[in-house]
Amino acid sequence: MESLSGFVRGILRNLLTGEGQIVLERRVPSLQERFQEIEELGLYLHIPFCRQICPYCPYNKELYHSEVAAEYVDALRGEIDLYSSLVGRKPVTSFYIGGGTPTAMLHSGLPEILDQVFSAFNMQCEIHLESHPNDLSAENLDSIASLGVEHLSIGVEALQDRHLRMLGRPYTARQAKEAVGRATEAGFKCVNADMIFALPGQTAREVEQTGRELVELGVDQVAAYPLFTFPYTQMGRQADGESHGNSGVLRRRRMLGILEEIFYAEGYERTSVWAFTRPEVPRYCSVTVPLYLGLGASAGSYLKDVFYLNTFNVSEYIRAVQNGRLPVALSLGLSERMQMAGWLYWRIYETRFQKSDFMARFGCDLDRVFGKFLRPLSWAGLLQDDGAEVVLSDEGTYWLHVLEDLFSIDHVGKLWGTSQQEPWPERVVL
Repeated sequence: MESLSGFVRGILRNLLTGEGQIVLERRVPSLQERFQEIEELGLYLHIPFCRQICPYCPYNKELYHSEVAAEYVDALRGEIDLYSSLVGRKPVTSFYIGGGTPTAMLHSGLPEILDQVFSAFNMQCEIHLESHPNDLSAENLDSIASLGVEHLSIGVEALQDRHLRMLGRPYTARQAKEAVGRATEAGFKCVNADMIFALPGQTAREVEQTGRELVELGVDQVAAYPLFTFPYTQMGRQADGESHGNSGVLRRRRMLGILEEIFYAEGYERTSVWAFTRPEVPRYCSVTVPLYLGLGASAGSYLKDVFYLNTFNVSEYIRAVQNGRLPVALSLGLSERMQMAGWLYWRIYETRFQKSDFMARFGCDLDRVFGKFLRPLSWAGLLQDDGAEVVLSDEGTYWLHVLEDLFSIDHVGKLWGTSQQEPWPERVVL
């Protein structure tokens, strides 16, 4: 099966990008001219600390220790200084703080980091922050709001105690609901709740219960993801095909259909493959502009024709910045065709896009480049194309993302798995 999926990946990669393989190499790209060509950008900030390590989580993280966290704050501020002259006064139009658990540093460095960000860059946006249910006391919610956070995401994951135990989450369903309730009453513009479905042994009724309870709690957005296991995580290493293996695509589709029915009936709108948002509410999302700068250990940056990734190792990240160096571990030059394919990938993820945006970005007609792929999808009912806008149907949203997962899950497994084992890899072939 793996050889077949690898063969399909190779065919699709060549058709969409023109590349036989994608190779990231240990090289710091030239940045000054690239920043000069950018009109605006997004900002991503990574906080790699957690109070407890969840066995399924693929993201870069380690246990919180106050001494290391203090050094990390200094390093982050140093990296911000290294970029401040390169970025200049270009508008930063989206700002997302992820992890790890950003609220683990709510009272031990996060305010100082944000002060540095807003001092160094021309911030023309609000803050999107990830959080943990255990960090959302009334006092902490006041502190989060005082930082200027307007969009808050809560990693709820499940609302049944047995699934929370399996996921290694250190709270009960009751405690999670209490935290969400406090957050929805705290005045944020958007409160997002993450939930995971297609868990081992999870029933359709449990999925329905979770969806309905999140609606009743008043969340503005639900990001509902199926459980994926990656080979470098604890759950991935223990996967046996029964208790922790990736659930089948048909089972995931059925469970996602249950959630679609609930959220549409309550007036929510689909705003990405996995996200449903109340109308008139600004959606909670990660970086929302095509170009972005990443700060912190494991943060990625995309500057038009180059993608690069910081070292995942926190100690090596700190050491590099202390020595006055950008902590870049790997980079990938992007041909125009690769940039176009990446643009289309993320627009499919968002479920709708304007063809004029492609023309503005690349100076050519979308149909001339990708029309031969989009037309059959339109005939099959997977998307609607009125000549100006492309909108995916629910079936198209799911099945096209299943196709995208052929790349993303494999690429994440290779790139992040290698980067977690080797602080400075020589090269990674995707």
